[in-house]
Amino acid sequence: MDRALTVEALVARSQAAQAQFAFASQQQADAAARAICKVVYDNAATLAALAVTETRMGNVADKISKCRMKPALIWQSIKDKKSVGVIARNDARRTLDIAKPMGVVASIIPATNPIVTPMSNAAFALKTRNAVIFAPHPRAVDCTRRLVAMFRAELEKLALPADLVLGLESVSIDNSAQLMSAADVIVATGGANLVKAAYSSGKPALGVGVGNVQCIVDRDVDVADAAGKILLGRSFDNGLICLSEQTVFVHQSQLSAFIREMEKQGAYSVNGTEHAQRLRETLFPGGGAINRDVVGQNAEQVAARAGLEVPRGTRVIMVQVPEVGPREVLCREKMCPVLAVMPYPTFAEGVAMMVENLNCEGKGHSIAVHSATPANVEYAAIQCAVSRVIVNQPAGTSGGGSPTNGFIATTTLGCGSWGNNSFSGNLSFEHLMNITRVGYPLQQSWLPDPDGIWCQSPVDEHDIFHMEGI
Repeated sequence: MDRALTVEALVARSQAAQAQFAFASQQQADAAARAICKVVYDNAATLAALAVTETRMGNVADKISKCRMKPALIWQSIKDKKSVGVIARNDARRTLDIAKPMGVVASIIPATNPIVTPMSNAAFALKTRNAVIFAPHPRAVDCTRRLVAMFRAELEKLALPADLVLGLESVSIDNSAQLMSAADVIVATGGANLVKAAYSSGKPALGVGVGNVQCIVDRDVDVADAAGKILLGRSFDNGLICLSEQTVFVHQSQLSAFIREMEKQGAYSVNGTEHAQRLRETLFPGGGAINRDVVGQNAEQVAARAGLEVPRGTRVIMVQVPEVGPREVLCREKMCPVLAVMPYPTFAEGVAMMVENLNCEGKGHSIAVHSATPANVEYAAIQCAVSRVIVNQPAGTSGGGSPTNGFIATTTLGCGSWGNNSFSGNLSFEHLMNITRVGYPLQQSWLPDPDGIWCQSPVDEHDIFHMEGI
């Protein structure tokens, strides 16, 4: 069978299954979403090992942690939320909101997150009575096939159509493009070109922007505490997470203390301009795109490629940079545990440096602020064009939702118009619902209508724009 027909057949099967599910009860939708989360949680070790083996990125221990924490967080965040029937009533305005499914969701899966991203997207899709078809990255085909089989088995246990979850049988750019054009809505998690293709498909798309998380350490925080959190965020899953800290700005009076603390807790500080240049050339050969061979590798592997000797067990390679923005390639997103560090003279100047880096890459995504001064946190939040400001936490493990913050638990992070995205914030099941709004006539008009054109009952005749206070 030709590839076009394969995609067409998959979409037809998905549509048929979704039609059967379109009027499912809230209990059925919740049961399906719960099953998706639980099967990843229960098989965390197996799925984590599979992801590392196939993609050759990240590390098993952190992926196990992710495969347990994300399903638990996502299920806890959605389990009591309405997504079927009347989900809101406003008696004062006399309106009702009724949730409706969108149809078939095309979920484009990145190699960097091949387990929890499809889990999250499938849970959100089923919570809202949609069907989902996965388009995996070529380096994550086996992961996707395994997940599809597991998800379908769970749906059958619930006496729900197994075809609510499908995956492309032949993975190619053309097939992914055809799927995006045929689906009702797209969730695209991946590189800039993929997201651009999703937005060009002619269908509603929820895509993500480039990550390049800037971090600033205020003078009033415990340097050791901030260093530990930054190390955790930068090293988690070998630095693959788009929320990982990329460049850290530290007050010039505390730079030496910060570096000592980082070294004490497992970072290696690159010494000398020659070694720094080796690192630049290793990560960004010729100043161009990131070297794919370092993506998701651990610090020791990255160091070996750069011809650097680091102690066994090094968690992060740290390098001081002299400039920011387009003048310094190490201020870009580095999808491996390498951290750029730079001093700042005043907090405002440090924030200005963050802005310059974001304008170069990562605008719309996230920043991290370590500070005990709310005014400084708010200043950074106001000045930086980002969708998330992560305060006094490891950004790499917290910005996508955490047991210790109020961010929506997700794996897909919108960057707003700054990042050429259709939404800002964290993707949730609510992004995959259509809403029918029902409006009844009010008992009394809230706006005078002297001509009686808009209202059926008479109102006081006076000019609204001459009312007091307007």
